[in-house]
Amino acid sequence: MAAAISAGCGRVNSGKRIVRIALGQSESHPEYLGLAAFKEHVEKELGDKYEVQVFPNEILGAAQKAIELTQTGAIDFVVAGTANLETFAPVYEIFSMPYLFDSTEVYRRVMGDEVMMNGIYESTDKAGFRVLTWYNAGTRNFYAKKPVRTPEDLKGMKIRVQQSPASVKMMQAFGAAASPMSFGEVYTAIQQGVIDGAENNELALTNNKHGEVAKYFTYNMHQMVPDMLVGNLKFLESLTAEELKVFREAARISTEVELEEWDRQVKEARETAARDMGVEFLEADVEAFKEKVLGLHREMLEDNPDIEPVYQAIQRVNEEMKERSKEESKEKAGLRLSPGQAARYALEPKPRSGAEAGLAVNRNPWWITEEGSDGEWME
Repeated sequence: MAAAISAGCGRVNSGKRIVRIALGQSESHPEYLGLAAFKEHVEKELGDKYEVQVFPNEILGAAQKAIELTQTGAIDFVVAGTANLETFAPVYEIFSMPYLFDSTEVYRRVMGDEVMMNGIYESTDKAGFRVLTWYNAGTRNFYAKKPVRTPEDLKGMKIRVQQSPASVKMMQAFGAAASPMSFGEVYTAIQQGVIDGAENNELALTNNKHGEVAKYFTYNMHQMVPDMLVGNLKFLESLTAEELKVFREAARISTEVELEEWDRQVKEARETAARDMGVEFLEADVEAFKEKVLGLHREMLEDNPDIEPVYQAIQRVNEEMKERSKEESKEKAGLRLSPGQAARYALEPKPRSGAEAGLAVNRNPWWITEEGSDGEWME
């Protein structure tokens, strides 16, 4: 790791600044492909000044270590899960909350809300780094050596979770024994019987070969947790306004590429795991799983007030999407509105997304505020 860092330190003979990015995934992973697009855009626009180097496969260390290197400026960027950021900014715990998003549509809409997310991204400024963008890490589900269809099936099982207190509590609520460990240790741990299974997305089965040791994948969809592109704050602040604009545009492009690749690769991973690895994909009693952990929502909100504004904003998007789904169902069922009803409906105020509802950010301290019903701003 030290050799990899020192090899990229400083400037090369041409005078270009080396920009180092740490990634835990392989070269075929959607996040790597997104970072390749990031590199291409930066070097296209600023190639005379910057050379971007991406270090995959935890070459620069596991996520927590790579975050620390990014803090100090030894490297410039790292892709890390939100669970790894909780110790630096409590607001990131919101993403560990089980069944926070009602659907993938809500999840992507919230993550695409720049006003809301920028407030969260800036919450780690005091720690010396800031998130530039997010990547889809899919829906987290169980995979194990034996079938899991209900919470009762988890009793007595040891399941690997991310190193997050909320994830540990979630697993305990399901009735399983939580085993926090590095992602890189999961394959061997399942193979040797140290744990009975894990929880992650479909790509873990193929990219990390977990489908070789865990033959049952259960769609209980307990979390939707993004990964974040984290940048050293001093480096970001050292950029000129034009350079920062290029890096931000590169981040946006990388997310677009990653999202598209994610959807494609998940479909491919499912087909490969079933055909070549013998993995069986199971449907679960999702409501039974929800009932076990919804009490954690209130507990987490009471223990961590920082997540309350974000939680409420997400709930508003959940409700909006529910109402939209109801209207779409009515239309599909042939329950069309009369011209008069349609006119009244068009004039009624509609639920709005976080950005449209007037979410704003006061940077220091970090808050999200909401426009009150009387038109005045309320904290």
